[in-house]
Amino acid sequence: MSPASPAAAPDSTPDVVLVVDFGAQYAQLIARRVREARVYSEIVPSTTPVAEMLARNPKAIILSGGPSSVYEEGAPQLDRALFEAGVPVFGMCYGFQLMATVLGGTVDNTGAREYGRTPLHVTRSGSTLFEGTPDEQSVWMSHGDACSAAPEGFTVTASTDVVPVAAFENDEKKLYGVQYHPEVMHSTHGQQILEHFLYRGAGIEPSWTTGNVIEEQVSLIREQVGTSRAICGLSGGVDSAVAAALVQRAIGDRLTCVYVDHGLMRKGETEQVEKDFVAATGVQLKVVDAQERFLNALAGVTDPEEKRKIIGREFIRVFEQAQAEIIAEAPGDEPVEFLVQGTLYPDVVESGGGTGTANIKSHHNVGGLPEDLEFQLVEPLRKLFKDEVRMVGQELGLPEEIVQRQPFPGPGLGIRIVGEVTRDRLDLLREADAIAREELTAAGLDRDIWQCPVVLLADVRSVGVQGDGRTYGHPIVLRPVSSEDAMTADWTRMPYDVLARISTRITNEVKDVNRVVLDVTSKPPGTIEWE
Repeated sequence: MSPASPAAAPDSTPDVVLVVDFGAQYAQLIARRVREARVYSEIVPSTTPVAEMLARNPKAIILSGGPSSVYEEGAPQLDRALFEAGVPVFGMCYGFQLMATVLGGTVDNTGAREYGRTPLHVTRSGSTLFEGTPDEQSVWMSHGDACSAAPEGFTVTASTDVVPVAAFENDEKKLYGVQYHPEVMHSTHGQQILEHFLYRGAGIEPSWTTGNVIEEQVSLIREQVGTSRAICGLSGGVDSAVAAALVQRAIGDRLTCVYVDHGLMRKGETEQVEKDFVAATGVQLKVVDAQERFLNALAGVTDPEEKRKIIGREFIRVFEQAQAEIIAEAPGDEPVEFLVQGTLYPDVVESGGGTGTANIKSHHNVGGLPEDLEFQLVEPLRKLFKDEVRMVGQELGLPEEIVQRQPFPGPGLGIRIVGEVTRDRLDLLREADAIAREELTAAGLDRDIWQCPVVLLADVRSVGVQGDGRTYGHPIVLRPVSSEDAMTADWTRMPYDVLARISTRITNEVKDVNRVVLDVTSKPPGTIEWE
């Protein structure tokens, strides 16, 4: 088969709210909050020409915050034509200040900075945005400049102790703005304000559901794949499982799932994939034993980015081998030209895709793919957050054990070993991870914890005392985190008795481990995984 470049699925045209990203750390969260309001949203970079935005026929446009000052050289700007097109617009933080400046209001660098929780005084309680919310409410601020005068035709609807114009509205032109971040949970009525803009200001009917996602994606997959066949890299996690179930619904038995046993999975995982997923879907499954191949490729490698790229490369090579075998088994059938992957929106964002953001780390299914990829990609979950994927999985009838499974990285335990990956280290980490998972389940904490990576610091040893003797063993790191969408996360405050049981069991039952430590870092500044 001749090489083919990765092909995106044909674009769909649902009713859409565009979120214009001005470099905000919360732009993805805005899009997610809009979807929570049952309205479809997508993010576009601020460099997108206004004509291109308007060509999408958006139902509304939201301007995100950002780190710039509207007055600094090189700060993102916006064509006034956007505000004259008749499309409802909602500016937040920087987007609010930019709207004010472009339309003739006044934004000053007065030194009146506000960061974090701030009391907001609503001055027009019956306004489109604030009707039904308290006159005094707590909001999340993050700004240095301040709006001192609203543009002509706008009504000031809120202020703070130091900012005279903290919100304004123009119902005639359907233009609205707030100085704060309504998308974050610290703004106590933020979701209500956002929904007021969507429903009342923009007149949008809340109709986007997971059922819409399934219907749209099935149609797109059929259009993209045509009469060809596809293979799916099945990891056993919720992402690849839901992606496979969607594609199977679209093309039926022309999908073959390939499970690569690369030796980097958790204890009992291979058996679970073979039993649970096949039983739930009836999909065709081909298991490839590639443990030696991956271990040989990773030998001597300690750099985490290199590990990810090696694992991504080897995945593709194994899939190409599986493709040849599948074709040989049924030579008269249509060609296998497509590779299905469970890429999610946070994967795309962290790999530097989608909005021009910085590359934080490569994902094996985004930034780690080899340039000579011989498949066209089918990525039906590429614009979804994890919680949305779970809802789609439930709608598709996948079992709870798969839908609610904690996230697990595609590169597996290979990126949970800080240092070289060896068979002995994998076995050690597998045992420690199994103990942690058993105790979390026994304590009923599976739904309270988004994810709990168990990390082996393979290149670190510490002195301990076990059996009345000196030991020089490895530390194990527990990384329990709570999150909604993996874009931000906080460490989970687990009960001490559960932590104690996990620590005691690991140091007692896992050879060469004499210390268990707890990672109490949020994201940001840390990522969820260590590598």
